[in-house]
Amino acid sequence: MFRQEERVTISMMFLCGLGITGLASVAVVLYLHGPLRKLLVELCGNERRAEFWTAFSAVTVGVVPVIFSLASRPSMSADRPALLQVADQLESGLIGMVLSVLLLGWIIARFIPRVAPKA
Repeated sequence: MFRQEERVTISMMFLCGLGITGLASVAVVLYLHGPLRKLLVELCGNERRAEFWTAFSAVTVGVVPVIFSLASRPSMSADRPALLQVADQLESGLIGMVLSVLLLGWIIARFIPRVAPKA
């Protein structure tokens, strides 16, 4: 079993990784919000539909990385430094973020009408 201070260290490492992942998620959501909303207004045809899909996209892109980060748990292994364990957790979160943004882009791209080249 872990001693009390080892449990605190593991918990702090885990929370640190979650916090960094959460901040990165918020940054990406804020960065994408404006352009995504403009595109969705155009594709959806009205503000209410676009607002829903913008919110849906923000929640998805914000939560998926945190879920991936939650799956990566640090351990008190003497051969693995704490910083590298937090980096592994952040890596999992960033993989989730990239996957969610790519999936969102792929779905939106399917609804953008293709314009035939002018002759």
